[in-house]
Amino acid sequence: NPLLLVSSPPFFLFLTLFLKMGRMHSKGKGIAKSARPYSRTPASWLKTNAEDVESHICKLAKKGMTPSQIGVILRDSHGIAQVKSVTGTKILRLLKKNGLAATLPEDLYCLIKKAVSVRKHLEKNRKDKDSKF
Repeated sequence: NPLLLVSSPPFFLFLTLFLKMGRMHSKGKGIAKSARPYSRTPASWLKTNAEDVESHICKLAKKGMTPSQIGVILRDSHGIAQVKSVTGTKILRLLKKNGLAATLPEDLYCLIKKAVSVRKHLEKNRKDKDSKF
């Protein structure tokens, strides 16, 4: 059955390993990526507890930050690599629990924002066919 061959995991592994797009002006094929840590426990040197992290998340959300921005700030400024490993729940679920989650999902909001900016650009630049299609 050819459909079974296409949907099997080794076939997708083959696609991801060997059919990478090459760069136009260099010889790289772009397969580098970061991996999440295997251990699901917080780091031994991290001394913050779950209540402090949750209050900090709520404080940042009240300033108007999105869950991904909150995660970046916690990672870069406070050394919390994964909020779920410290608190046991994800950032968006913590925000929903405290009633601070946005009405629209973050990815949908970003798509709408991008579509509005492209439309605004096309009103100014009517001959720009690249951004139109």
